[in-house]
Amino acid sequence: FRFHINVGDHADNVQLLTFVAEARYALFQHFGHTETHIEGIGTVLADAAVQYRSEAFHGETLIVEAAPGPLTRSGGSAYYRVSDKATGREVLRVKNGFAFFDYALRKTCPVPEAFRVKWEAARGE
Repeated sequence: FRFHINVGDHADNVQLLTFVAEARYALFQHFGHTETHIEGIGTVLADAAVQYRSEAFHGETLIVEAAPGPLTRSGGSAYYRVSDKATGREVLRVKNGFAFFDYALRKTCPVPEAFRVKWEAARGE
């Protein structure tokens, strides 16, 4: 990715959240799915909680780590940590909530069982 540098001469918040969106896509792929096709059901982003821990600058290589969070009846959450590869300095923490969504019916639906089994196994549950 190319950094978008804002007026503060550091990485723009939108750019950092784009990195997290790519990590969310990779997380779902890790479980054999895409965000829009999990056993015939899609997902929608329900919320995002962001903690900016330090600035990121042009020329830095950032690492994005992702981990599954708890599931509910119709969704779940995932956690992300963005850090500078060279120093380990934490740049950003994010928690995303997502809901399972039937795009044909335009409504939320329960977590597909096969997905729940894989996700919870990864969490050690």
